[in-house]
Amino acid sequence: MEEFLRQYGPIGIFLGAAFEGQTAVIVGGLLARQHILHLWLVLLSASAGSGILDHVLFVAGRQFRAHRWVVQATQQVAFARALGFIERFPISYILTFRFIFGLRVASPIAIGVSQVPTWRFTLLNILGAIIWATSFTMLGFIFGETVHNLLGRGHHAGRWTLLAAGGIVVIVGIIWVIRYLLGRRKRVAAGEFEDA
Repeated sequence: MEEFLRQYGPIGIFLGAAFEGQTAVIVGGLLARQHILHLWLVLLSASAGSGILDHVLFVAGRQFRAHRWVVQATQQVAFARALGFIERFPISYILTFRFIFGLRVASPIAIGVSQVPTWRFTLLNILGAIIWATSFTMLGFIFGETVHNLLGRGHHAGRWTLLAAGGIVVIVGIIWVIRYLLGRRKRVAAGEFEDA
């Protein structure tokens, strides 16, 4: 990944942010820290890659929401619940879905099927892409500085930095999943208690 981004620069960051996800953006932050790429160029490329792809997926969902396959999918309980959540909390959902593992591609399509107006999605999508790109770029940029201070700027420092940043992302992801599941369990228990 690092060599690919070194070779293709902003285009690599753009494609990585669109199709690969946060790893490419974290590595972009590391390369900015090493002065191989400009930080503002990494932020701009990552924001654009994420935002443009998600807008295309939103338009696809909006364009084909009357298709029989999509209509059948919306009648399933899980999809109907997701749509209800999107329509009740559109701002929160659009700003955060990029951070939720497994929902990156499905979410903009589901939002396209929902009743969220196109103008609202467009504005929130731009803001969400900037927040997402900034978060992961700065993770790579700031954490890269720490690792380089610990390991020095030797030949393998970039590899160790990437591994350490990846480990941090995995740990944060696991903590988030555990908190989400515990919160969900509490909400289900509270709902059962109210029903009783």
